[in-house]
Amino acid sequence: MNAQSVPIACARCGLAAGPLDWCCARCGGPLWTADLPAFNPNLIRHEDWSLWRYAGMLPVSRQVTLGEGGTPLVPARLPDGVVWMKLEYLNPSGSYKDRGTVTLVNHLLALGVGDVVEDSSGNAGASLAAYAGASGIRARIFVPESAPAGKKRLIALNAELIEVDGPRSAPTAACREAARASVYASHAWSPFFLAGQMTCAWEIWEQMGRRAPDAVLCPVGHGGLFLGLALGFERLREAGLIERLPRLYAVQSAACDPVVRAWESGLDEPLPAPEGQTIADGIVVNQPVRGREILAAIRATGGLALRVDDESTRAAQVLLLKHGLLAEPTSAVPVAALPTARAHAGLGATIVVPLTGSGLKTLAH
Repeated sequence: MNAQSVPIACARCGLAAGPLDWCCARCGGPLWTADLPAFNPNLIRHEDWSLWRYAGMLPVSRQVTLGEGGTPLVPARLPDGVVWMKLEYLNPSGSYKDRGTVTLVNHLLALGVGDVVEDSSGNAGASLAAYAGASGIRARIFVPESAPAGKKRLIALNAELIEVDGPRSAPTAACREAARASVYASHAWSPFFLAGQMTCAWEIWEQMGRRAPDAVLCPVGHGGLFLGLALGFERLREAGLIERLPRLYAVQSAACDPVVRAWESGLDEPLPAPEGQTIADGIVVNQPVRGREILAAIRATGGLALRVDDESTRAAQVLLLKHGLLAEPTSAVPVAALPTARAHAGLGATIVVPLTGSGLKTLAH
């Protein structure tokens, strides 16, 4: 697919955008890749065990890959019933971010981009650094000084690590300034990053015998995976392959919960929230770029926006460890919300939880 020919437009006002734009020039809204190929099960490459089995449904052509996607879906027998865990932490850099990073980087390679900047709390930066190293792109990653040491070490292996003092919003501001002389390869803003996340929904559908689960619980910061799941399942419904969308539950930390605040107030836009201290560092985002779309997806699927505190998150992480699942605290956030979600979805509901990041990154060195 020719990168120059992929139509990109504002998700809010519809204004057309250029291939390297990261936001709408008119309203500042997020962008989306318009006119994506329809999902066609006949195009699945069954011999390919990576996300590129869906190459015919993606807006990029493969130049670089690290074997991303194809993560296991395993049952965990928790106290309140069986939950299916999608082990996204088994992606190459240890998080779900690789699904979006690989599609974004392949888009940039097709355009001849050789220098990028990105801001991250850790996982997105580690992911971009890995793919930048594999593709020969120079990457500078801006992170909070307080980011986990393990994630910072991973970033520094293949990119220039730039630590910024202050809240999570501080490295974002510094990165955007640097983007004036570089390309902003933003996991939060790029429509190509979001396109790659759809593959998680398609894998779940295949792994469940070409069925959709009743519900999916997902940790939400900027909501890239959450929206990728919503878009992926919607494409399956449009293709007549599922009858209804799974209920989508957006789960946030009580320390930073702009989506939950808006949900509880019946609003269409997130309410800016304090960037409090939390062990769930991966979702400390006080103004999600696609917050309006997150809230719309919750309503469209009959889901909920839920918050959990650190005590519950820590207990959920320990519970996962007892089942042999070494996930970082952010991944445990939706597990902490399972009792509320199960009561809402129904006791017999089939529930999937993507475990988004590896706990190996958080182990003491």
